[in-house]
Formats: sequence, structure tokens, C-alpha cells
Amino acid sequence: MYYFRSFLLSGLLLSLLVSSRAVGATTPRIVSLNGTISEIICALGRQPQLVGVDVTSTYPEALAKLPKVGHTRNISAEGVLALSPTLVVGTTESLKPEVAAQLRAAGVPVHLFRQDCSAAGTRQLIQDVAATFGASARVPAVTARLDAELAKVQKPAAAPKVLFIYARGAGTLMVAGQGTSVEKIMQLAGARNAAVGFSDFKPLTAEALVAANPDVLLLFDSGLASLGGKTGLLQIPGVAQTTAGRTGRVVEMDGQLLTGFGPRLGQATAELARKLH
Repeated sequence: MYYFRSFLLSGLLLSLLVSSRAVGATTPRIVSLNGTISEIICALGRQPQLVGVDVTSTYPEALAKLPKVGHTRNISAEGVLALSPTLVVGTTESLKPEVAAQLRAAGVPVHLFRQDCSAAGTRQLIQDVAATFGASARVPAVTARLDAELAKVQKPAAAPKVLFIYARGAGTLMVAGQGTSVEKIMQLAGARNAAVGFSDFKPLTAEALVAANPDVLLLFDSGLASLGGKTGLLQIPGVAQTTAGRTGRVVEMDGQLLTGFGPRLGQATAELARKLH
């Protein structure tokens, strides 16, 4: 009788163990490799499914508690696989094709969304992510808030010329050209890009800075801090010779908020427009 009871008890424990593993296997374990995608997932109520994120995933603040797998295109497959994900998500620009291939070869589905940096593109991205996570019912509330915030944006009466400087210390200074996400949010906020004649980013030179002669200099708050604040920025060759340098018109904003083009796009546009007044 003792052995029979032991056998039954062992069988019950084994059954419970198998059942618990089966439940764990069906619980999504999502790794997000893009801050905007992470923000949308949270806005759609799927934050508990996230088990890891990239370093651009800074909002909401609760994401700070999750393991970080690196920065966008510097992410390795090993770091992601260590989190045992059941799905990896990002944008078509946020993951190297070879890394995506490694993840898929390891049996992990990878879903990369196309992102268009515009108000319409943001609405579409929210819908696409929601469809993937079975959360389409939440889309109207998220997009309604986005549209309401965009409608409240008060653009400057005259469009100022704004130059965005990407800084990582005085040794790494780049300016944003045409077609960049920075230029697009400038336009939404009623400003125009002082950098013309090129796309993407290119190194900042004193000659080009003086020629562009921006009314306002725009930086990520982390970038401005890396230069030692406004005082350090004004010491960069050419800055003092611009209208922005002479008037001290420098605007700083959180990087993910400014260029994320996610659910907070309306908030970001309103904040930029307000600071440009």
C-alpha cells in the first residue's frame, strides 16, 4: 500500500510539473528590439508579455526593470536567445538581416514592422502591432488620444529654421538632413529644417553650420548633456556665429519622445512646437 501511494504521489507530481511547463510554454515571451514597438505594446495592454527590450525602450518607466539586449543594429542573437523568447519584434530598420536569420534558425519567430514616420504611419503601425497581438479592440482608444493631442498643437506663426545636432560628446557631432524622422517632426511642429541638400545624417562642420544659420538648435537632452550643456554647445566652432548661437535659442528633448513616432507623437509635437515659440 505504501509503494502504491508513493507511485500515485509521484505520478501526480509529474503530471503537475508537465502541466506547469505546458502553461509556461503557451505564455508569450516577447523581446522587443525597438523603443516605439515596445511603447505600442504597452499602450495596448501587453506589457506583461515583454521579457526583454533594447536600450531605446525607455517608456514607460517600468521597462527599465527588464533585461536589455543591446542597441538596435548592434544586437546579437545570443543575447536575445538567452531570454527564451517565443517572439521577437522590431522594425525593418532595427535588426540586421543576419541576426534575424539566426533567430529564425533557432526556431524563434521574428516579426519586423515597417515604420513610416508620419501621423498616418504611426496610426498604421499601431494597428499592425495590435493585429499581431490580438489587441485590435484597444486601437481606437490609443489613436483617439493621439489625434486629440495632435489637434491641440499650436504651431509658431512663422516657421523657424531648426538644425538638429546629434551629439555624443564634442567628438561626435552629426546633423539631420532631409527625410529624417527629426525633419518630419519639425514639420509637424511648424518648423523647417535648416539642413538642406542632403539626406540622412552627415558630420557637422563649422562652415556648414554658419551657412545654414539656424534660428534654433535642437538636440536630444542626452546629447546636450554630453557637451556640457548649453555652455559647451556654444563653444562648438561656428555655433556662436549663427542666429541660434547669438540668441541662445537651444531646445532639448528626450530622444525617444522626439523621434519615436509612437503613441506619444501628439505629445512630442506639441512640446516641440511650444518650445519653438
